[in-house]
Amino acid sequence: MDLPEVVSLTAPGALSPPAAPASAQTVRQPWHWRVFELVSSYLPLLLMALLALGTWWLVKNTPLAGEVRAAAPLRHEPDYEMRDFAVQRFTPQGPLRAQIEGDALRHYPDTDTLEIDNVRLRAVAPDGRVTLATARHAISNGAGTEVQLMGGAEIVREATADDAAINFKGEFLHAFLDTERVRSHLPVTVTRGGTQVHAEGMEYSHLDRLIQFSGRMRASFSPKGKP
Repeated sequence: MDLPEVVSLTAPGALSPPAAPASAQTVRQPWHWRVFELVSSYLPLLLMALLALGTWWLVKNTPLAGEVRAAAPLRHEPDYEMRDFAVQRFTPQGPLRAQIEGDALRHYPDTDTLEIDNVRLRAVAPDGRVTLATARHAISNGAGTEVQLMGGAEIVREATADDAAINFKGEFLHAFLDTERVRSHLPVTVTRGGTQVHAEGMEYSHLDRLIQFSGRMRASFSPKGKP
């Protein structure tokens, strides 16, 4: 038995199956565009790393509660100066205790001391006796209770009704105003009434009514009744 012949007919104008697309040609991008894409890909990771680094730095440098940082050492430089000045110190009860004048004053915070040029000092003792002091240069503590006089130094304790005046002269005199003492390790001349003493050193205490000389000394005495 003969099988019928199958005839394939194609309608006129029918479309043929599309041809397989040719492989697309690779386009090479500029280098700066490739770098931008690379950075964009890793940008979230970079931001997280920077955030973690910043957090670590803040934790490391934030002082702990109660932590006291060591203060920077002070340098020996004046923090303030005055010219043609006058400084007064009073007792708690109100009367004047001491007055310091000079051409120039410099305060050093590292030692809390005052340097004074051409100093002029006036101190009043509790019994009312006045002491005057002058020198070309002086160094005083911050409270003004201790003064070192240098260069043509002179201290005069004025006379009272019961006591003669006493005068100290030398290139260096160290005065303690609160305890009413004067001392020097350099040559000094002390004059009281008609008596004058030259010595290589001296220490005087008004409260003890005592003066001690050191080293070689020479004294001269005026006859009573003569200056």
